[in-house]
Amino acid sequence: MIKAVIVDVDDTLCLTEATSFDLENEVLAEMGRPPMSRELHLANWGEPLLEAMPRRSPGLDLERFLPLFHSTMRRHIAEGRLDVIPPENLEALDRLVLSGRTVMLLTSRAEVELRHMLEPDHVLAGRISGAWHRDNTRHGKPDPRAFDELLAHTGLSPAQCVYVGDSPGDAVAAGGAGIAFIACLQSGVRRLDEFDSRYVTASVDKFPQVVEAVETLSRIPG
Repeated sequence: MIKAVIVDVDDTLCLTEATSFDLENEVLAEMGRPPMSRELHLANWGEPLLEAMPRRSPGLDLERFLPLFHSTMRRHIAEGRLDVIPPENLEALDRLVLSGRTVMLLTSRAEVELRHMLEPDHVLAGRISGAWHRDNTRHGKPDPRAFDELLAHTGLSPAQCVYVGDSPGDAVAAGGAGIAFIACLQSGVRRLDEFDSRYVTASVDKFPQVVEAVETLSRIPG
């Protein structure tokens, strides 16, 4: 029985790669640096920002980049350009909650990059019961130990959980932890054949299809 649905944020709950690409290049331009290519951005999409940016823009001064990034990010959020969760995805979360399941987030983002989504007036309030990120977990994806704090805090077993994500690293982390994994392919950033099939329990083309996928997994004896 699936009791908890753990959801990735970027390109799973909301589509963010393309908007993040524009945001990061806007900051690079403000710093007088050349833009990165889309191919370079996609090559390490899903990695923590501080690990990815030195390869996206070699020689980048991270101490100067970060405050500019965060201020630009806040402006993009205020303008409705970043972290927009489609109504149909919110409805899917509601259906999961109404079915008696707990919904939580697990992301590679830092807390400062996620904070606005955890505010009491955000659309996720009342829909998610917790969020795990780079600053409250000791290990990040694709390490299976990325789920350690979540499992310890909730008392759930891996068999009671399913993780929904968009990257092969998400699948490796979940599978290594003994957690069922649903690949969400809506963003088009990844293809199913890029995933290790040993770790993919199910796949969906659109996030709302997760509801039925979870129901199907719950009916499987085990």
